[in-house]
Amino acid sequence: MPKISEEIDYNGFGPKIVRLDLVDLINEVRVAVEMFELLVSEEKFANGTQGLRRQIDANFESIGGWKKLSSGGIDWTKENKIGAKVGVEVQVSGRSDMLAVDIMHLKEKIEGGDIDVGVIVVPDDRLSFFLTDRTPNYRTAIRHIEDRARALPIRVWAFRHNGVGPALPKIVTNLGGSRKLSR
Repeated sequence: MPKISEEIDYNGFGPKIVRLDLVDLINEVRVAVEMFELLVSEEKFANGTQGLRRQIDANFESIGGWKKLSSGGIDWTKENKIGAKVGVEVQVSGRSDMLAVDIMHLKEKIEGGDIDVGVIVVPDDRLSFFLTDRTPNYRTAIRHIEDRARALPIRVWAFRHNGVGPALPKIVTNLGGSRKLSR
């Protein structure tokens, strides 16, 4: 199973999740990230990321109660019994500059009172080396937080694969513009 290998909290995240009784929801985020086997080929850029993202999303769905926004907002949100809410941005596919957009979403929702804390989930620096080019990583997430949102209650979690295996499938775009998975 993948493991959280790096973690950093900003602006009182830890005390706030205790005060608002959000610890169980934060633990659910950890479970969603860690509840599957993640084997990758340890060659630079050898592994696709779409299947990885789909697996994490499926884990949130299987836990239950998490609301997913397909585009234009926070990936996953859940509210506890007293109305406190967690927002989660999962950035494992796409370009690393998409982290800036994710942070903008969290900032907007925290400042607007729609969520109380945010969590950003990314591959750690080691794992990102083996994923497709420009995949976000822990170092990039920290840089974006430091530049844009260090005053917000946000936790950044980076995860690492749990072993070596065949390359994860990549999505290939052919000349006709359609997309398909390839090995």
